[in-house]
This record gives sequence, structure tokens and C-alpha cells, in this order.
Amino acid sequence: MNTANLQLEGVYAALTALMTALRDKGLLDQDEIDRALAKAEAGLVADVRRPAEVSAANVEAICFPLRYLRMANKAAAEEPAPSFSVLAARVGQSRPRGQTV
Repeated sequence: MNTANLQLEGVYAALTALMTALRDKGLLDQDEIDRALAKAEAGLVADVRRPAEVSAANVEAICFPLRYLRMANKAAAEEPAPSFSVLAARVGQSRPRGQTV
């Protein structure tokens, strides 16, 4: 596995912990976090300045972190908390087959 992928897994875990802290402190609720992440994802998908050479599959890869964090946000109440690999699989399963950006 590429070392960068392992480092990104750690970044996702850190961001998930920060989201949880924001929610636990009452600064943002689950819906507010989801809306913020959905807005960021929509902005990435609709980026008209992205070079045409960027494939739909690459746009999917760009959106993965936001989709992962949204999934982690939704899974916050699960005990025990789902692992990275479980949440990543859920992200992949949440998109209908053949659907691209």
C-alpha cells in the first residue's frame, strides 16, 4: 500500500475526532456538520475551473474524503465506532452502480 494512503487514513481519523468534538461540545449538530460537508462536496463536483482532463473517476476520488466524513458523522452513535475500512466500504456501497459525477 502507498504510504500516502496510510497517512490519509490518519488524517481522516483526526478530522472525524474533530467533528465529534464539535458535536459533543454543542458547537455544531449532526445535521449542521452534514450540510457543511455536503456543500463542500457539491462545490467540488461543480467546479467549472477544473481541467477537462480530470476524469469522472478522479472527481470521485476527490470527493471521497467528504463522503467518508459524512458517513463517519452519520455513524457517530454506533458502538463501537466503525473502523476506517468499514466506513470506506460504506462510502463505496452508498453510490449506485455505474453512477458517476
